[in-house]
Amino acid sequence: MEKQITLAGTTAPRVPTAEQIARAPKVLLHDHLDGGLRPETIVELAADCGYEGLPTTDPAELGVWFREAADSGSLERYLETFAHTCAVMQTREALVRVAADCAEDLAADGVVYAEVRYAPEQHLEAGLTLDEVVEAVNEGFRLGEANARARGHRIRVGTLLTAMRHAARSLEIAELANRHRDAGVVGFDIAGAEAGHPPTRHQAAFDYLKGENNHFTIHAGEAFGLPSIWEAVQCCGADRLGHGVRIVDDITVGEDGRVELGRLAAYVRDKRVPLEMCPTSNLQTGAAASYAEHPIGLLAGLKFRVTVNTDNRLMSGTSMSREFGHLVDAFGYTLGDMEWFTVNAMKSAFLPFDERLAMINDVIKPGYAELKAEWLFGPRG
Repeated sequence: MEKQITLAGTTAPRVPTAEQIARAPKVLLHDHLDGGLRPETIVELAADCGYEGLPTTDPAELGVWFREAADSGSLERYLETFAHTCAVMQTREALVRVAADCAEDLAADGVVYAEVRYAPEQHLEAGLTLDEVVEAVNEGFRLGEANARARGHRIRVGTLLTAMRHAARSLEIAELANRHRDAGVVGFDIAGAEAGHPPTRHQAAFDYLKGENNHFTIHAGEAFGLPSIWEAVQCCGADRLGHGVRIVDDITVGEDGRVELGRLAAYVRDKRVPLEMCPTSNLQTGAAASYAEHPIGLLAGLKFRVTVNTDNRLMSGTSMSREFGHLVDAFGYTLGDMEWFTVNAMKSAFLPFDERLAMINDVIKPGYAELKAEWLFGPRG
């Protein structure tokens, strides 16, 4: 993070404006496709497929309902909201549209690279096969990328195939991810309520992926504590941790401000295990009391491999720009800090090394350099 030092006669570090945050190139690693639908799309798709379970068909009211239902402080209640979005994502046409909307919305928010995850097993009710679900979503993302380019925005989207940790299809989904790894699928994930569903229940899937030299992340340390993180890292071999916010339970901050890391926290930091942190979502599920109290401030200060993410843009009423805006307000982060988070994310992406490096050097760093230089050409006196 940038040192907040000001020499006599110089200007203090500049906190970015909302407009600069929106224009800054951003990288998103943790975003759920079924948690980011536009309310108006949900209403239209529900009408198309005859789904009558929506609490309201007014798009504005529906958006508010999702945020309020998710803002309960309970991960289990938060997850219930997905019944409505998944219900309207059961046909090829619906999946193509939702994926295209997602890519366009992220690109309009300044996201240049995103890894968006979804569980194919939740989209089979209308007769699609697992492979047809993946093909439809990939088609939608390519369409969304093209539509974004036509509007002057550049984005690249990779997908993560998620297995539900309470189900028994993880090996099958891991094989599906490997089968489509050269067609837009960049990795694998498990998600769902952590309590009672440890990641080691899906060890066969992780062992298979390691044998195939493929990538995976694991939801761990969101609503459950250190044992979930320990299993994900030490038993399963996760490349990244989804959330990982509870790693702070292994960190002690003394009254004098001295910090002591436990052995798990030290290992996660030493090994540069990326943490996919989602501040607004964590507030909703009770993992943090406020943005200012969110562990991301401590963990970033201690130089963990921290990244900033949205989780579920619909349920949280958020975007990457809003997430960074909250952190800027809470911690006084500068454009340099935003760049640090963004480079962290790009380093941690499941793209080949040369492509990650090119994205950092040719897209991210030049974008932030231009923003940082703008004050030189502003009003004077």
